[in-house]
This record gives sequence, structure tokens and C-alpha cells, in this order.
Amino acid sequence: MNKLVRFFLMIAIASAVLLYAISSLNTSQGYSGANTLTIYNWGDYIDEDLIKQFEKETGIKVIYETFDSNEAMLTKIEQGGTTYDIAIPSEYMIDKMRHEDLLIPLDHSKLPNLKNIDKRFMDLPFDKENKYSVPYFWGTVGIVYNPKMLHGKKITSWNDLWDPSLRNEILLIDGAREVIGMGLNSLGYSLNDTKKAHLIEAKEKLDTLTPNVKAIVGDEIKMLLANEEASVGLVWSGDASEIMSANEDLDYVVPKEGSNLWFDNMVIPKTAKNIEGAHKFINFMLDPKVAAKNTEYVGYSTPNKQALKHMPKEIVEDERFYPSPELTEKLEVYKNLGKKNLAYYNELFLQFKMHRK
Repeated sequence: MNKLVRFFLMIAIASAVLLYAISSLNTSQGYSGANTLTIYNWGDYIDEDLIKQFEKETGIKVIYETFDSNEAMLTKIEQGGTTYDIAIPSEYMIDKMRHEDLLIPLDHSKLPNLKNIDKRFMDLPFDKENKYSVPYFWGTVGIVYNPKMLHGKKITSWNDLWDPSLRNEILLIDGAREVIGMGLNSLGYSLNDTKKAHLIEAKEKLDTLTPNVKAIVGDEIKMLLANEEASVGLVWSGDASEIMSANEDLDYVVPKEGSNLWFDNMVIPKTAKNIEGAHKFINFMLDPKVAAKNTEYVGYSTPNKQALKHMPKEIVEDERFYPSPELTEKLEVYKNLGKKNLAYYNELFLQFKMHRK
């Protein structure tokens, strides 16, 4: 046997020993391929103690991975390199995934805790009758601002951002739907508007906001606002909660003209291997006490009506994050606008970013 053959033989033996060791370890802990669950979620979007609790209660081992955008999540699921049993995309992506036949219909008979979800957040246009998804968290897009830095000035409207006194004071999240949506809402149009004339009008209005825009940034917007590097920011409500926890001088408002109402829902991708376990996990997360614990950890708004009974009053009565039904009616869920329209949104957003330079 020559040296090269011996070398590959040794590698093969070492790999077999390693696989046997992993298998033995999992077996000793009660795990096997049949009772492993792979979950794909946003970063820092679950209380990891709840994963341990689920593993202890069910004997199912959880493998947990994270993504930072719906598009990244979709790409990885489409590629199929890893088999995900549960993913937690946003509403427009759920609509896209079901149209592309990437999701398994949920068996509601295995989700008795589904009754705990507030009826307002069920049967929405992106997934009628919740055939493919159940709500995990919801929230809004709004404005974080620092009244101390603004000498007591209050912000209530998108149009307040065009005040010349806010020159070089505004940070925007790097999202085409959010920023173009702000421009549309400020003009009284729907943030799902696809009329070219309205979109051009919104972009031209955004161009006039340029002197007030300090930067367009990603996740670092939370750190920058908390550290008072700017006094105003366009953010998601969950990020607002985190920013305000780091700096109590900050406040959050959902603009009076209306804004985006977003959802992140649990789904089972079509390539899932442990569909039974996936239903168990979804039902576990819908338990009121579990949902309450997760909500207090993550800081976003829970759609679980029964969970609210297990949470502090100062959280559930805070209308900045649990807005009144009157304001909620003004909020719009993003629709899947289709490739052509989304491409046009992205093109206008890029033009706006280039206009600043």
C-alpha cells in the first residue's frame, strides 16, 4: 500500500470514529436524527433558556442558527444545504415563500395554543387563515428621538423630520421599503403604493430631507442613537425598545400619518425533516407563560393575548409599543409587490442615497 492510499485510509477511519463519537454522544443524551430540530431565526430573537426548557420537556435537541435578513434566509433555504425545520420570516417574505411553494401547510390540530393569539393578528392578507404561518412577534416602524438634545421639541409626524432645525441630526435604517415608505406616508400615500408618479414624488421629497440626514446605517443605528451621536432615528419598534433601554432620555413615536405594521411568523419550510417536532416547538412558543418570558427578553411586541396577563403592566400599557386600536387601524402591512415593483423601490432608494453624495 503506497503512502497516498494509507493517508486517505487514515482520514476515512478518523472521520468514521468522529461520526461514531458524535452519534454516541447524542444517543447518550437521548438525541438522534429523528428527534433533532433545526431552527433558523433572526439574531438575538429568543430567550435561549426557553430552548433548554423545550429540550428538557420534549427530549428534542435544538440546533439553532441565525440570519440577518429575509433575503439571506430565503437564499439559504432555497440552496437546501441545511435542512431547517422552522424559520421565522417576515410577512412579505412569507407571501413570497408560499407562492414559490417553499412552505408546508400547518396542522392546526397540533397547535392547540393557537387560540391564545389575538384575533387582530390572524387571517392577514399575506397568509389567509394562517395556513402556513403563526405570529411570533409584531411591531411598527417609527421614530426614536432625544427630547433632551432637541431642547424639548416633540416629534409626532413624519413631516416633522423636514424641520430645518434637524440639520445633520437624522439616522435612517438602510431599508428601501422603510425609507421610501416614509416618503410615501409623509405625502399621505400608502406605503404599498406602486404608482410611478407617487413613487417619484416620494423620492423627490426624500431628496429634500438630505440636509437633515446624517447617515444611512445598519444595526449600528442602535449604538449610535444610544450614544447620542444623533438625536433622531428611523427604526423598527423592537430596536427602539433596545435603544431606550440603553439611554432613558430617548423616546419613540409611531407617526400620526400611519406607518408599517410588521410581523415575523413561524413557518415550516418544505424541506423540513422533523415536521412533528416543528409543530411541538411552535405550540410550545404559543404557550402564554413561554411567550411572556420570551417577550420580556426580546423586547418586541407579542401577538399572544393570553401572554399579556403574565407581563408587567408598564410594558403592556405602553402605547408606544402596544398602540391603540385607533392607531393600529392606520398602520399597513407590507404587501409582496412583486419583483418589478420591488426593483423600482430599490432603484429609487439607491438614487436617494446617491443624491446625498
